Amino acid sequence: MTTSGTGLRRTLGVRDAVVVGLGSMIGAGVFSALGPAARAAGSGLLPGLALAAVVAYCNAMSSARLAACHPASGGTYVYGRERLGAFWGYLAGWAFVVGKTASCAAMALTLGAYVWPGQAHAPAVAAVVALTAVNYGGIQKSAWLTRAIVAVVLAVLAAVVVVCLASGRAGAERLDIGLSSGANGVLQAAGLLFFAFAGYARIATLGEEVRDPARTIPRAVPLALGITLLVYACVAVAVLAVLGPALLGQAAAPLADAVRAAGAPSLVPVVRAGAAVAALGSLLALILGVSRTTLAMARDGHLPAALAAVHPRFRVPHRAELAVGSVVAVLAATVDVRGAIGFSSFGVLAYYAVANASAWTLSPAPRSRVVPVAGLLGCATLAFALPAGSVAAGAGVLAAGAAAYGVRRWWADRRRA
Repeated sequence: MTTSGTGLRRTLGVRDAVVVGLGSMIGAGVFSALGPAARAAGSGLLPGLALAAVVAYCNAMSSARLAACHPASGGTYVYGRERLGAFWGYLAGWAFVVGKTASCAAMALTLGAYVWPGQAHAPAVAAVVALTAVNYGGIQKSAWLTRAIVAVVLAVLAAVVVVCLASGRAGAERLDIGLSSGANGVLQAAGLLFFAFAGYARIATLGEEVRDPARTIPRAVPLALGITLLVYACVAVAVLAVLGPALLGQAAAPLADAVRAAGAPSLVPVVRAGAAVAALGSLLALILGVSRTTLAMARDGHLPAALAAVHPRFRVPHRAELAVGSVVAVLAATVDVRGAIGFSSFGVLAYYAVANASAWTLSPAPRSRVVPVAGLLGCATLAFALPAGSVAAGAGVLAAGAAAYGVRRWWADRRRA
């Protein structure tokens, strides 16, 4: 297949696109988000998971429809620009790049914490450097590495589910579903768990590197989401059956604690290794997505034009990848980003709100607008149900981005005058 001098190479089929989505979803939260979600929702953890999945499904279908119509790198940045106007596309891109850059650092430090407890920064930086080098070598290499990571993580999760459910310590009474923390607790848990579903956007942001995007993307997005939901549901039920919502909410490493409580302490090192590999896969996919959105924004002049360069041999946005990798490495080396999960969730939900609003414009038929309207309302509800600090930080960053856009437009208009 030939490519133009500025275009990216289309090499990903349905299977590879699904694997990229799985690599960014499975592992992004299943090893860590269940604890905070159980602490927020109590007995409402499973309803929170279901609500997060419903909102994610609406967003996935809106994203798939948009990606088929606009198969270019950048995801919702491109959709918002084409369907709603330049400002909304920019705001979506800004929310994605800033929020997901923080997520990259969080995933890197998660990896570091599992690999070298107490000294997380050094392995975190090493992981960022290594994965940036892998991405620099071409998207197909990244897809093959992601496929291997997904296989390892799925094997570890399957072992956790089997060990927990087959042990004599699993009790159905611990799965009692209720609203012990109220409706707001369920909403907050859904917002936290939504972070773990957000990886399907990676398929859309790689739209310029997918073969036959009008056919591939609408198949890959819901397939990746469905597999992820099935995996998360199995893991959540298995862990809850052993620990119950109270102990799960207190667990720092929920899956490791669950297999230990199930009478299989020898499996704990395997679970910790699986968590490290899962964080590696999430970090790989996150760097891919952020660099592609950076490329699209640089092409339109919202970021420095130098970041729009495509490597003549590898056909990847090499300067954008190096820039993103450098920023993430600095963050991973210098800051504690444990609080970045809530901030990132707010940014991701704002990003998908623009995606749903963009999908609303695709068809005037009321039936075709049900999904994007539900997705938009769901994103807004979950975003403002997050902890107050996350909401304040996220809103502040979005406001700063909007102000920067306004100043840039004012300066450009003044120069033309």
